[in-house]
Amino acid sequence: MAEYKAPLREMNFLLHEVFEADKLWARLPALAETADRETADAILEEMAKLAANTLDPINRTGDEEGCHWNDGVVTTPKGFPEAYATYCEGGWGALVGNPEFGGMGMPKMLGAQVEEMICSANISFALYPVLTNGACLAIDAHASEELKQKYLPNMYAGTWAGAMDLTEPHAGTDLGIIRTKAEPQEDGSYSITGSKIFITGGEHDLSENIIHLVLAKLPDAPKGPKGISLFLVPKIMVNDDGTLGERNAVSCGSIEHKMGIKASSTCAMNFDGAKGWLVGELNKGLAAMFTMMNYERLGVGIQGLGASERSYQSAIEYARDRVQSRSPEGAKLPEKAADPIIVHPDVRRMLLTQKALIGGGRALSTYVAKWLDLAKFGEGEEKKHAEALVALLTPVAKAFFTDKGLECTVLGQQVFGGHGYIREWGQEQLVRDVRITQIYEGTNGIQALDLIGRKTVANGGAFFDLFAADVQAFIDANGDNEALAEFIQPLGAELQRLKEVTAAVIEAAKTDPNAPGAASVEYLHLFGYVAYAYMWAKVVSVAAPQADADDFYRTQVKTARFFFARLLPQATALANSVLAGSETLMDLEEALF
Repeated sequence: MAEYKAPLREMNFLLHEVFEADKLWARLPALAETADRETADAILEEMAKLAANTLDPINRTGDEEGCHWNDGVVTTPKGFPEAYATYCEGGWGALVGNPEFGGMGMPKMLGAQVEEMICSANISFALYPVLTNGACLAIDAHASEELKQKYLPNMYAGTWAGAMDLTEPHAGTDLGIIRTKAEPQEDGSYSITGSKIFITGGEHDLSENIIHLVLAKLPDAPKGPKGISLFLVPKIMVNDDGTLGERNAVSCGSIEHKMGIKASSTCAMNFDGAKGWLVGELNKGLAAMFTMMNYERLGVGIQGLGASERSYQSAIEYARDRVQSRSPEGAKLPEKAADPIIVHPDVRRMLLTQKALIGGGRALSTYVAKWLDLAKFGEGEEKKHAEALVALLTPVAKAFFTDKGLECTVLGQQVFGGHGYIREWGQEQLVRDVRITQIYEGTNGIQALDLIGRKTVANGGAFFDLFAADVQAFIDANGDNEALAEFIQPLGAELQRLKEVTAAVIEAAKTDPNAPGAASVEYLHLFGYVAYAYMWAKVVSVAAPQADADDFYRTQVKTARFFFARLLPQATALANSVLAGSETLMDLEEALF
């Protein structure tokens, strides 16, 4: 398998040329003294080295060895503790953290690029710090000042890790029916009792302590999701002076044996009267947890993007080296027995599909990260505008990136033919590893229902209108640019189609309760393709003027042309599926399945 090399040129191009991130940072007071182009470039270069030299080499060995469970103790694969120590020594866990508690305060636009490199190099490893980052976000946003002071510095340092404990054996998507109990204690703490499953990083040997964020209900809590509260439950108790004390009543009953991400410990956790502290308000735990989950869902999407990039890098190297048959145009390398397979149209189709989906995804992840930064650091109407767009785009980023992540890794595997099915080449591991991204942090079907239901139908398309207005403003600003006409015109047509489909579903939902669910997945994919078209048009608007003189920019234009000609037409079929309504889905009697 090819050695991983971070796509720094592409990342810098998006940050500095397409989205002009340094100008945005300069006008936001919280970032003006922290983030600039020179700092961003240095951070990306250092992570590129860590990803290539430390994380990538233990990816395959970690998959082969997996995690070990022995009487409640979980051991990560060889090399993981050392890699984690190196990661922490570099301060990477503090990158986007609150400076008041030891974080660096860097923007998510930069953090998204860093996350992609980690995920490309080693998704299993990435899950440990990513969960800690998410836990820190929830604590910083909702916990008391005392809890922040007590826990955040060590979590940013990586000395302590974080985990989120939501799912129970009988309660996955429907968290309203969880059974884990929280009983108030005289000292203001709570006694937490219950069992959680599928807890990523619930137990491991990488850090001194693990801070669990646990969803639970008080005995007199309202039924359903309105009765859920969030609690901070440390694996090891923390004394008033910050030192570690006794072991809390938290234990790992087992770890899962999984299809992929085998070096990530996925645990069944037991809380037997464990001591915990309330985070946020009583019965408003889901709201506090969603602070974490919105960031995590973009992070999961980036896992799909990272796996796609890793697969593409190996596939393109293989396609240039593997010789099979002759080019349809005649021998390209007559001195050899055959030509490299990259000369064949179908191989080029697979590679270009990967390249176009990765490029569109990386641009969209940067775009979503921009709105996350404005939602966090902006003020007034700009902040509200950003929050609405984050709400709309988060399910798209999570689900579309990961659906296309599986598609891209399968394409990369297919380029290898039979060798792609063999362990030694690494492509089959990427297919296995990326598969979970469509499932955890809310399945992609749930993400699609969230997009069309809560984020679109419920508000009459108000959030959607903000996105459509942003795309339309770009179209209007470039409408007279003849060099962009081949991209602007189809983008305008697909935006209009998306508007019409959105309006049709909103209208259908007034009389058909099944309409949103029936439309949801195809609608999200339609939205995703139009969003990628917007991203590629933005890319071309910067690249086209320089394409004649520079191969990098020419590559951007030609890849965009492929996307518009060969991939965007799928939007037509998706729109037709959405407009078909719910009747054929719901007409077949249950017994006839």
